[in-house]
This record gives sequence, C-alpha cells and structure tokens, in this order.
Amino acid sequence: MEDKVAIINNTVEVCHACGIANPKVAPVAAVEVVNPKMPCTVDADELAKMNAEGKITGCVIDGPLSMDMAIDSAAAAHKGGTGRKIAGDADVILFPDIHAGNLVYKVLTHLCDVKNGNILTGTAAPVILTSRSDSFEAKLNSIALAAVVAESMKK
Repeated sequence: MEDKVAIINNTVEVCHACGIANPKVAPVAAVEVVNPKMPCTVDADELAKMNAEGKITGCVIDGPLSMDMAIDSAAAAHKGGTGRKIAGDADVILFPDIHAGNLVYKVLTHLCDVKNGNILTGTAAPVILTSRSDSFEAKLNSIALAAVVAESMKK
C-alpha cells in the first residue's frame, strides 16, 4: 500500500507539472467492486478512502474500476457507472502490479499508435526511463516530459 501511495503522489506531481490541476486516478482491477479474494480491489478501495479522508491530496481517486470503466465513458454508462467519480475519463491508471502495467504498456506501444514518454519519479530530479525497443519519438518525448517536470520541481 505504501508503494501505491508513493506512486500516486509522484504521478500527481507529474500531472500538475503538465497542467492537470486535479487528475483523476483509477486504480484498476478485473472488477468494479471490492472482493476480499482479489487484493488489488481491497487496495483500490483503501486508496479511494484515503483520498476522501484527505490523506492523499491533489487528485480524485475512484476504485476499484475495471479498465473499460476507467477509460471508456460508453462502457461506464453501459455498466451503470455514470455515478462514479471517474466514468471513462481517468487521467492516471494505477495498475495492480508491475506485471500488469508492463504488459499493457507493451501492447499500447507495439500495437497502437500511442504517443508516450517515460520518466521515473520520486527522485531529486526526474529520470528518463525508456525501453530498449522504444521509438526515437518516445525517447524524445521522455526527454521533453523530464524537462517539464524538472522545471515544475524548481517551484
């Protein structure tokens, strides 16, 4: 849980640097309800509660959410999720673990025409973090993103 809170706080800092004043953070899982047999749903619920209690600030957290409900407003409406804080318009997707995040990243970068840049945060300055298979454009975007975040950190 401590790591997930740190990831959210670091990602919110990046969002703020990029002009997203109150990013919507979606901790994703296979389902939209808490199931004790699925620890990531319990974590997502706890993160949302921490946000509601003011323990995690600068963002809105709603979870657990399925990936489709987090990113697709039509799917959210179809599933009856229009009353959720995040219904198809998440700014940040928090994956349950590094495996899920890496798999989705590879699918997006290799099968879709996605524009991306990658940095490591939680450090004194952003660290450019690219995959060996990233395109030249992704590497350039990573440098630009690091510069934007580094400038914001000066303030």
